[in-house]
Amino acid sequence: MSGRVSASLTAQSALEAMLRIRRFEEAVQAESLTGAIDGSVHLCLGQEAIPVGAVSAMGQNDRVIATYRGHGWALALGSDPDRVMAEIYHRATGLNGGRAGSPLMSDPSVGLLGENSIVGAGVPIAGGVALGARTLGEDRVVVVSVGDGAMSQGSVTEAMVFAAAQSLPVVIVCENNGWSEMTATESLLRGQALGSRASALGITAIAVDGNDPFAVRNAMQEALSQCRRGEGPVFLDCATHRLGGHYNRDLQHYRSSTDRALAQESEPIARLVVEHALDASVVDQVETAIVAEIDSAVRFAAESPHPDPTTALDHVAAQPGEFIARPALPKETAATLTTQKAINAALRSELIADPRLLVFGEDVGHPGGIFGVSRGLQKEFGPGRVFDTPIAESSILGAAVGAGIAGVPTVAEIMWADFLFVAFDQVINQASNVRYLNESRLTAPLTIRLQQGATPGSCAQHAQSIEAILAHIPGIKVGLPSTPQDAYDMTRAAICDPDPTIIVEHRSQYQVSGQVELGGAVERAEGAHWSRRGAAASIVTWGAMVPTALEAAEKLADNGLEVGVLDLRWLRPLDDAALDEAVLESGGVVVVAHEAVEQGGFGAEIVARISERHFSRLATSVRRVAAAEVRIPASAVLQRAVLPGVARIVTTVRDAIRSASVGETGE
Repeated sequence: MSGRVSASLTAQSALEAMLRIRRFEEAVQAESLTGAIDGSVHLCLGQEAIPVGAVSAMGQNDRVIATYRGHGWALALGSDPDRVMAEIYHRATGLNGGRAGSPLMSDPSVGLLGENSIVGAGVPIAGGVALGARTLGEDRVVVVSVGDGAMSQGSVTEAMVFAAAQSLPVVIVCENNGWSEMTATESLLRGQALGSRASALGITAIAVDGNDPFAVRNAMQEALSQCRRGEGPVFLDCATHRLGGHYNRDLQHYRSSTDRALAQESEPIARLVVEHALDASVVDQVETAIVAEIDSAVRFAAESPHPDPTTALDHVAAQPGEFIARPALPKETAATLTTQKAINAALRSELIADPRLLVFGEDVGHPGGIFGVSRGLQKEFGPGRVFDTPIAESSILGAAVGAGIAGVPTVAEIMWADFLFVAFDQVINQASNVRYLNESRLTAPLTIRLQQGATPGSCAQHAQSIEAILAHIPGIKVGLPSTPQDAYDMTRAAICDPDPTIIVEHRSQYQVSGQVELGGAVERAEGAHWSRRGAAASIVTWGAMVPTALEAAEKLADNGLEVGVLDLRWLRPLDDAALDEAVLESGGVVVVAHEAVEQGGFGAEIVARISERHFSRLATSVRRVAAAEVRIPASAVLQRAVLPGVARIVTTVRDAIRSASVGETGE
């Protein structure tokens, strides 16, 4: 009978649990080679003792994040073999309805928060889950597995630094099978003692015989006790062997016969039978029952229906009823605030409204942020809620993802937009997938604050405009405020949104002042605003380009041309209704302006939508104004030559109006 590995682990129960994993994986291998299962699968053949021993020591409230070789963890935790097999078959009855497949499945009902098909990426998330559990006062340890190859990933080191700095209840289990995919790990690493890396970071490291479930259990018990005392994290280096290849169709041509023989000699199931003198009749009885169970799982999966194609677009983002409800605050008399202080006020408002909310990032706590945006918040709310992090963007964003999964909303600051790319995996491969893959059973409410754009003296690594890249990712919301009031309103909207949201600020605007009305209801993270109305043409823009567009509109008005300025505010989701209005109100004369370079910029998306939605019924004259196709220089003189300004917008609007006029008259 399948189920979670019992805390009272015996030789016979260990045999049953490990045999279940072994026969399950062998069945997956066989089915995949017949073509019944699409794609690659990664099997844990030979590593069964690690999840079995580890889970036997874990409490019901503890959680697991596994590698893509994680079927054994799912089964040890008690996932239904039928549903695990059905997920590998990509069927509707699978754990994730066929959305995750073999390498990314999750089963929150048994404590499996997910496998991860990006090497090492689960470790930063595990730190976040542990951070969230501590914030909520939960007695919970997070166990995350990695392979020895993952120890070369910077994100793993970053995550260990973060976990050590915060003394988080995390146990990192290294399933050390000697292979970094298809390359022997010993050929890649000068130092073979992987635990020494953890020790160097102040993390307790324990070497474990990973082919003995009882040795793994004992080490895990010690690690869990340390974490529960608040002394975590702990690193377990579990030495094991891989019986199979890196993936199901791996011919293992690179592997010596000696290494294969060593893996067979030390494999945990045969060793368990010998060392514990298990009776052959008992082994046969267990074997017969397990084989029947796995055969049934294969039949269940093969006979299960494929997912309904009409559900493919479900669970990309929250439904209206899922937004975090906040009682409307009393409105305060409008005051003149800088954008910097407006964001600070928004953060303060939400820290008061939600005692779970955490705000963190590099220099965010005690210094108050490099631009002073979070100044004073740590003093008011304490270092447990507003705190500084190591300079480790992967761990910062991974912690935000993990905390969100744990039910704790966060605001994570990435100091410069350019720095996001060193941790982009946590946005594009992690945060964006949580809701979709889990069919909304798990979500990741997090806000990423960052600033971008060119200012005098900013070099090419501190001056990029990256909104088009961010807005390309389904599952992420992207907003760019252009006024202090929007900075306040949109920051609150982002924090109250149940999905990952990125607020892109422009540092040139931090000291810009404007009237800000504090309090009131929290708006939804969506919707454009008209900054100015006019029928001669519409300038569509966002962020720091809005003031420039307004100045251009003023100059055009001086010459009798009333031009509208539509501030899109949110690029994902995009307000198509407002965009339609801009096209219709101007008779199809539209200029899209942004600071990012033209090729691949978000302006291209706007132009494409106008063409698709209006070409057949309205003659349009659409232009783009953007930065030159070049890296951003530090010199203010060179920047002015590269970036779009008022004069270029004015000239482009006049050209668009003239072109439309010529088209109408046929001249």
